[in-house]
This record gives sequence, C-alpha cells and structure tokens, in this order.
Amino acid sequence: MTTTTTETTTKVIDGKAAAKALRAELATEVAELKELGVTPGLAVVLVGEDPASKVYVRNKARASEEVGIRSVQHILPETTTEAELLSLIGELNADSGIHGILVQLPLPIHINEATVIETISAEKDADGFHPYNMGRLLTGSPTLEPCTPLGVMHLLRSTGVETAGKDAIVIGRSNIVGKPVAVMLLKENATVTLCHSKTANLPEKIAEADIVVAAIGRAEMILGEWIKEGATVIDVGMNRKADGKLCGDVEYAEAFKRAAHITPVPGGVGPMTIAMLLKNTVSAARRIHKV
Repeated sequence: MTTTTTETTTKVIDGKAAAKALRAELATEVAELKELGVTPGLAVVLVGEDPASKVYVRNKARASEEVGIRSVQHILPETTTEAELLSLIGELNADSGIHGILVQLPLPIHINEATVIETISAEKDADGFHPYNMGRLLTGSPTLEPCTPLGVMHLLRSTGVETAGKDAIVIGRSNIVGKPVAVMLLKENATVTLCHSKTANLPEKIAEADIVVAAIGRAEMILGEWIKEGATVIDVGMNRKADGKLCGDVEYAEAFKRAAHITPVPGGVGPMTIAMLLKNTVSAARRIHKV
C-alpha cells in the first residue's frame, strides 16, 4: 500500500512505502540478472564538499547495496578541473562493469553542467538528463527518464486516480522536473498546463486543476485555499524554513483539508527519486547486455 487513510477522506501518499516496495522488486530483478552473469553497476561522482550532496551520495550508495547493485563512488576535490572530470566520465563510459553514471549536482561554478551531462554516455545516463534521452521522452519513445518525474508518476498511479482527460497543472519549468513531468502527464492523456513564477492568475489556474504537481522551489508558495476540492497534489518541493523545518512548495495543512490525495514533505516524492535512479541503472544494464 502506498497511501494511508487519515481521519478525513484525504489520503496521504506514502513515498517511503512506495520506494521500499520498488526496491524489493528491484532486488529480485538484480538477483535474476546476477544469475545471468550481469551485476548492475552504478558510479556516483561528487565534486566538492557540499553537505547536502554528501548526504545524497551516501543515501544512493546505501540504497544501491540494499538491492544488490554494485556501487562505485568517486569523491573529487572542489579544485577538480572540468577537463579532469570529463576524463573520469570518459573512463566510466568505457567501463563495462558500470551501467549507470550519475554526477551529483550542483557542480562547482567553474564546471559547465551541460557539458558534463552531454559527456555521459546516453545509455548510462542514470539521471535521465542527457539531451538524447530527453529528446526520446519528448517524442514518445523514452529510454532512460528523469528520476524525480518518474517518481511523481509512480506515486500518481499509486492513488488509482485516472489521469486521462483530467486537468493537470505543473508549477515549475525546470529541465529536471517541470518540463519532463508535463510531457509524462501528456503521455497519460491529461490536459496539461505548465506554469512558472511569471504566470499570471496562478491561483485561478490551480483552482481548476484535478492534478497539481508543485516543483517551483519556493517554500509554501502554493496556498492550500487554491487547491480544488478532491484534487490530487504531488509536492516535489524540498525547502527549509527559518525554524529549520522542512516543507514543500504547497501549504500542506490547508491543502490537506481540500485534497483527495497529497504527498507529505518529507516522505513523499523524495524517497522515490533514489528508487527510480536504481530502476534506471537496472534498465540500463538490461539494455546494454540485451537481457
């Protein structure tokens, strides 16, 4: 089960439970691949000393090992040059034991993120950010897809809510979340409105939506009173308030009163991102070895 019923009719979408169930499925799949002589391998590259990035890298390594994926970490100093990083990526591209490559973002300011992403082999692009993979997604024949949008769609399906014909709104137009999740919703036959910080009459647009995906990156920017009664709310935001508490892009307490389904922050979309990273790595191993 990926949802829990509360005292009201609202259902909280449990991302931790959904991620745990997916990791269990992947562990079984990885064991089957190992019997065929294939051990999926994931290389994670971290440049610099960003504390949050260090935590993410540790969590990814732990999750990889949990499902049986070989985890390789490359921790590089802040002074690493772009040329040195690209050289390492080239080595990982050529390494037959590595099927997924992830370079932790953000990168130091002297390294061009777009150049790094384009240097990663498209067939080993565990994050799903390579222009080739983004293009495949846009044209309706995806291979490796961005992890957070994949997690959003997984949680949306877990509610049992029918997306076809529904009005969906995506707030945020990033290449990492907003744009790809809009394309994924279109593929599921939703009618999609893609909004951003410059959108006029945003409250009115949100009030008409059956499905709300918030990925604007601003703490509680979307007020609960804007949410349509019975809507499904997927909050991708992860923000820290002045008191140190984490919150999403949606004013949760008020939105909870109106939504039929809603993700909490933390414990909603976040756990799914790493689970989908592992799924992409396993998918890449299957595609590379044709098994």
